[in-house]
Amino acid sequence: MPIIWTCKPFEELQPRELYAILRLRNEVFVVEQNCVFQDADNKDFYAYHVMGWLDGNLVAYTRLLPPGISYVHASIGRVVNSSTVRGSGAGRELMLQSISILYSLWGKIPIQIGAQLYLEQFYKSLGFQQISPVYLEDGIDHIE
Repeated sequence: MPIIWTCKPFEELQPRELYAILRLRNEVFVVEQNCVFQDADNKDFYAYHVMGWLDGNLVAYTRLLPPGISYVHASIGRVVNSSTVRGSGAGRELMLQSISILYSLWGKIPIQIGAQLYLEQFYKSLGFQQISPVYLEDGIDHIE
């Protein structure tokens, strides 16, 4: 069964969707990566939320932010896949969906991301280029 993709602004999220988003983000970023950080950063209110559903479960997610919220440029953040779909190509599909939706929302404008360093080659394969030195964020090496 293919992943079903949806995208909604914050105001249109149903309580169960929001719960699923927060649960997946916490499952991966806090528990799996053992990273204590403030996930609820008030940026979700300005975001479009890209969700990938498989058999009624949220398995992939990003949030799209317009220019001026996280960076000067638009951004794709909180990129996360459930362990149940890793290795299936869901991460690439998630990013391709996110890029396409971002362009449809705001036009073909520059996209800036903060990525975990170990994913550098993955993001380069999608056309992103490193523009910053390595920096530590929440105990994990990142690049922009």
